[in-house]
Amino acid sequence: MSSRIPCRTEAIVLKTLDYGESDLIVTFYTREYGKIRGIAKGARRSKKRFVNALEPFSCSAINFSRKNPDHLDFIEGCDVAFHFQEIRSDLEKTLIASYFLDLIDQFTPEHKKSEASFQLLYDFLVLLEKKKTSASLLHLFELRLLRIAGYDPVLDGCISCRQPLNAGRGYRFDSVRGGVICSGCKPSDADAIPVSLGTVKTLLMGKEMEIENLGRLLFTAQAAEESRRILSHFIRHILGHELKSLRVLNEINRLQR
Repeated sequence: MSSRIPCRTEAIVLKTLDYGESDLIVTFYTREYGKIRGIAKGARRSKKRFVNALEPFSCSAINFSRKNPDHLDFIEGCDVAFHFQEIRSDLEKTLIASYFLDLIDQFTPEHKKSEASFQLLYDFLVLLEKKKTSASLLHLFELRLLRIAGYDPVLDGCISCRQPLNAGRGYRFDSVRGGVICSGCKPSDADAIPVSLGTVKTLLMGKEMEIENLGRLLFTAQAAEESRRILSHFIRHILGHELKSLRVLNEINRLQR
């Protein structure tokens, strides 16, 4: 019988699943090991070992042991670094954070390290904790994760004729081709979405902006709506379905208007 290898890493809880009478199966996104799944024995019966550590989007240093990636890891303990109490006390922030977790879960395979993905999730949870909710945080998280995952949409010019952005042309976003297409070219996607030049430039600016300055970037109502439409359509095209967390967020926002 092979022995287990002890490991320790920084991790953010993506989701949990009840297992048996008292255990939890926890999916973490970790800095050093990517997405992992482990079993926390007795976690539902005894709260002392894992106090506040196994709730979604908690960030901890976790101790775990593993035989190999094909087996569940054994979660031995967690030292909570950030519980993100401000997010948990605000419904909209909680829903946005849940969407972030869902996106990370969908776009990252198990056991493939991506420190960029971990840092992105961590940085945006910190921003969400400290700042007011905004369309910019939501859509720039989507945009930056798409780039890390290899689906960076082409926004700096027409994906068909390769002409740079021009104020004299209209644009649509073509999810099949993965970028904006000018009015002089025919899109591959019959449902290509009209998008203004101002929205495209706002997204380009936000994609490259330093993380600490993102809170200063304000989307106009038009830019927020157009960004929502093109990015949700593109993500749905890539994944083949709409995320439940996004449907819930959109429905709550609709009811609050």
